[in-house]
Amino acid sequence: MSLTETAQQARRRDLRIPLAAVLVVLALAAPFIGSRYITHSLIIALIFMLPAHGLNLLVGYTGLLSLAQAAFFGIGAYTAGLLAVTYGTPFYVNLIAAGAVSGALALPLGIPALRLRSTSFVMCTLGFVIIGQAIAKNWISLTRGDMGLSSIPKPYFELGPLSFTVSGTTNFYYLALIIGTLATFAVWAIVRSPAGRNMVAIRENETLAESLGVPTWHYKLIVFMISAVFAGVGGCLYAYYLTVVSPLTFQMYYSTTMLIIVLGGGAGMISGTVFGSLLFVGLTEALRITPELRMIAYGVCLLVLVFWFKKGCAPLINRFWNAIGGAK
Repeated sequence: MSLTETAQQARRRDLRIPLAAVLVVLALAAPFIGSRYITHSLIIALIFMLPAHGLNLLVGYTGLLSLAQAAFFGIGAYTAGLLAVTYGTPFYVNLIAAGAVSGALALPLGIPALRLRSTSFVMCTLGFVIIGQAIAKNWISLTRGDMGLSSIPKPYFELGPLSFTVSGTTNFYYLALIIGTLATFAVWAIVRSPAGRNMVAIRENETLAESLGVPTWHYKLIVFMISAVFAGVGGCLYAYYLTVVSPLTFQMYYSTTMLIIVLGGGAGMISGTVFGSLLFVGLTEALRITPELRMIAYGVCLLVLVFWFKKGCAPLINRFWNAIGGAK
């Protein structure tokens, strides 16, 4: 390869850095570029990206199809709402508690569920959502039934003598952006670790992975709990943003939305979850102002994915990323 070709390839590779910088600037400037409703749509997309990241660990990296994310999403929302309304604890305490409670409850639920296979496991996880909604409706002394929890305060932080409240759509957007970014890096660290490689081995061939000494059942249980933690954190943000939690938080629509994000974006790819959240949640939220076009656009997106992008959008994104990086 000549020096000229080497220099041209280096220049092509440099395109990744300016593009990444542009994306970062757009993410930071989004509240000032678009309308307030666009910012609201981005917040909803960032909130749903959290449970979708957890579901991607299950579906994309471990090969377990689960519909239980809405159950843990609701558990996280109710945990944060109850602590905020009843005890007035700070936001960061409730955020940790929401993830911890969701992950802890996933342990007794996952032990029997993971003994099941394929369709039976999916139906069992669907049962978790139905049971969660029934408890939220009927345990009135704790959850207030169909009335739900209202007047959840805005997130506030206490750092020694300093304290501040996150109020307004713009400020909440940056809070959701920070938490979403940290969650994305956490998923990246998990899948790049030896544990992540074992998860992929289980997805590809569980019997072979077990014969090589990988404790497959224990791995699946741990990943199930981790995915619940991500869903619980997302539920906490959801409760604080809407300032109300009701049994509708457990609705099956949320589980299917999270699944569409993962499969439509590209299962087993972190970039797919991020893009899928923006496309399938942010776009549909932004189109609520035109109900007659909202579901049509949503349906068209699904049809395009089914017929032309069967592996989701992430492979296309990766090819584009490699192309601007000069990869052949």
